Amino acid sequence: GEESLILLDGRHEFPFSFQLPQEPLVTSFTGKYGSIQYYVKAILERPAAPDQSVQTELQVISHIDVSSPALLTPVLRSQEKMVGCWFFTSGPVSLSAKIERKGYCNGEAIPIYAEIENCSSRLIVPKAAIFQTQTYLASGKTKTFRQMVANVRGNHIASGSTDTWNGKTLKIPPVSPSILDCCIIRVEYSLAVYIHIPGAKKLMIEMPLVIGTIPCIGFSSRNSSITSQFSMDMSWLALTMPEHPEAPPNYADVVSEEEFSRHVPAYPPPIDCEEQLCCPVFAYIQEFRFQPPPLYSEIDPHPTDVEEMQPVSFTL
Repeated sequence: GEESLILLDGRHEFPFSFQLPQEPLVTSFTGKYGSIQYYVKAILERPAAPDQSVQTELQVISHIDVSSPALLTPVLRSQEKMVGCWFFTSGPVSLSAKIERKGYCNGEAIPIYAEIENCSSRLIVPKAAIFQTQTYLASGKTKTFRQMVANVRGNHIASGSTDTWNGKTLKIPPVSPSILDCCIIRVEYSLAVYIHIPGAKKLMIEMPLVIGTIPCIGFSSRNSSITSQFSMDMSWLALTMPEHPEAPPNYADVVSEEEFSRHVPAYPPPIDCEEQLCCPVFAYIQEFRFQPPPLYSEIDPHPTDVEEMQPVSFTL
């Protein structure tokens, strides 16, 4: 039978803990149009009074090890664009970029290797940026929110000149890890290297990124020290979206209808953010509604973290 426990007036504490389910849980996340949250709730039933309850949020992390083979693969992209207007063509601008691996963790500096050749008659400026794409799927509909979370600017490249990035670094700010295996919310990242060409359309290449939770080991000493320093960085958990974000511009103001109909990329094309993103992380926000990028099916999440709860107190 059930044991009766009579509590005297005053404060009573009952420490407890429990095991989370063995199947992987999706990482806690708060985004533009939805969130993934976990709570633990305690209820005190009282015979001659209404029930009393209290709940507290539980942060869950589903680990992604960036040392997995799928995330150690280098990513390379290249593209070329002819520059000209009307009957005059000045020449091509070519761009190729490479990152050493697909997976990184918060706080790591991503070395970018790029070759930019400017055979046009224009002065160009190459830039790189990390974009976060949030995809929400519900009732057969898809809603996408995309924002730049970090960027870096290269040197001006004069007409007829070439520039090389031999490991130009772009540091990853505190952001939520990638969420790739949830059927209603996905969080994906990409690294874009792009060039705004005066009087011509933007030249841009994007490389997929996976932001993990378990740092990669066995690379250069510099990278190893960085990853060890940030391996327990959980500051992204405190990030919240702004209550009143900027209204996004019409897409028609950014890209012509003709260009959009010719080519709809896997990632929505960003507009130039210039230097607006120095601080804070969410100072620049862009929203697009396109089909989401494909899932990374090769990711095998690690078991979910188990957290021990703090005591819950009642006052009688």
